[in-house]
Amino acid sequence: MNFLKTTLVLLFVTSALIAQEKASDAQNLVKVSDHIYMLQDKGGNIGLSFGDDGIFMIDDQFDENIEKTQATIAAIDKQSVQFLVNTHHHGDHTGGNVAMAQTGTVIFSQENVRKRLEAAIAESEDVDSKKSLPMITFNEDMTFYYNNDQIFVFHVHNAHTDGDAMVYFMDSNVIHTGDVFFNGRYPFIDLKSGGSILGYAEALSRLLILTNDETKVIPGHGDLATTKDVMFTRDMLLDLHQQVSALQKAGKTEEEILNMASITKKYDDLGFGTGFISAKRMLQTVYADVTK
Repeated sequence: MNFLKTTLVLLFVTSALIAQEKASDAQNLVKVSDHIYMLQDKGGNIGLSFGDDGIFMIDDQFDENIEKTQATIAAIDKQSVQFLVNTHHHGDHTGGNVAMAQTGTVIFSQENVRKRLEAAIAESEDVDSKKSLPMITFNEDMTFYYNNDQIFVFHVHNAHTDGDAMVYFMDSNVIHTGDVFFNGRYPFIDLKSGGSILGYAEALSRLLILTNDETKVIPGHGDLATTKDVMFTRDMLLDLHQQVSALQKAGKTEEEILNMASITKKYDDLGFGTGFISAKRMLQTVYADVTK
């Protein structure tokens, strides 16, 4: 569809980001609590809450994958999804919005998400594209009382983008981070969409204040995590920012810094550079951020 193509072009920096997860015939459905699931496939991780009130969903991956996702949900509960939260505007988290809206799902997001999707739609000739827009937006936070959970949805500023939201199921002690946390890999930080290294680290610090050692963390990408994993990523970003900032102030050029494998070796040895964000690309992002 024209809208999807336009959105992908606008929202991803390189073609590698469009294929950030390998496609597979089978989706991976992980039970996180008695009624909360994480659904993994091509694109960002989906969060799902099932209960007497209905189905609450977080993100919906790519448009091309939405029928399979809907079939997986229907195998658990035949009801239509009542509420959907978009954690940010990227197409691997919002690509299924049109299809979800057509089933009557009410879509929510931070207000900057709608603004960025509107900008993409302005370039589209697809008459259905406006159906992808969140119907309800918030500035800082909102709370759902749903499926015996108090669900706290809150904005974190200038982290992965300028419209990021995390979703905390407070009674179940489960949090979905959107792309403000990538588990076990270097994160994509979209500087062109208002993201920043220090904002990203600050958002993870806020998560750590709200949660505890028992919290189950659904990342935007990667496997189910703990707050220790979150802390490691937060500290990694602060470490890289500090190293690159010091080197840049000492007169090192970008090329010189990108060729210093020692900066990221500790994290490369743990496999952080095996995703679509390599060590060199991570350093490029950090350098661009400290010099902007």
